[in-house]
Amino acid sequence: MNLSNFKVIKFDGTEIDMQQAGIIIESFNISSPSPNTTTETIPNRDGFLDFGTTYEGREIDITGGFISLDGYDFRLFRNEVFKIFDSRQYFYIINDAEPSKRWKVKYNSPYPINRTALVGKFEITLISSSSYAESIGTTQDPLIFDSGLWQFGQGLSTENPTYLHTTSNFRIFNAGDKEIDPNELPLKITYQGASSNLTIKNLTTNDLWTYYGTSESWETIHLDGVKADKDGLSIFADTNYEVITIIPGWNDFEITGNIGDFQIDFDFRFYYL
Repeated sequence: MNLSNFKVIKFDGTEIDMQQAGIIIESFNISSPSPNTTTETIPNRDGFLDFGTTYEGREIDITGGFISLDGYDFRLFRNEVFKIFDSRQYFYIINDAEPSKRWKVKYNSPYPINRTALVGKFEITLISSSSYAESIGTTQDPLIFDSGLWQFGQGLSTENPTYLHTTSNFRIFNAGDKEIDPNELPLKITYQGASSNLTIKNLTTNDLWTYYGTSESWETIHLDGVKADKDGLSIFADTNYEVITIIPGWNDFEITGNIGDFQIDFDFRFYYL
């Protein structure tokens, strides 16, 4: 197996395996996280004030090539490479060495395809606007290796976490390296059941979301990113305008305002440096 090989997944679902397309990938190198630290100096004081560090996007350097049959075939291969890496839209790449993670990328700058006899070679730099790879699986998928969606090194817990709960106190596990903040990343929370002044609190982070209205047993409240609705109608104006975040590791939750039987479901991916 060539562990430098990868698949390209277009947003329309088209999947291209580079090896099956006749393109040989020689190297697949992901850059380290690039820190960006905000600082400020104060006159007549040594050192600086540190206002925090964020990570910039990432680069993936790829070297590849192909062997053509003749000059006409070379041009067909060349055009296929151009089409595969068409960056008018983002696309995903999945490296064979880490088949359960994907990167959302475009290419960074023009690249030549050099020809030597019947061999074509190219070097291309892909850029990700995110610092993180994301899991292919979500919390809606079984978190077991047999599912084919997960791999070793993804931080999965041996405690078999669940994301659908029917009790007022429960735990949610984030196996990734990054906090799930719905201001930045997809997070869906679905509550079905009767309630009055429903509150969802992450006891680990002290995040608290409140809906000041009511819901009936057959109604469903959706939190999707920063939006909130009840059976499709926005209830954002009737909330406290806050969001729930989920830090890496275990997060303890508490629900209040629920009436009778209910269920609450969390849907998100994991993100990795």
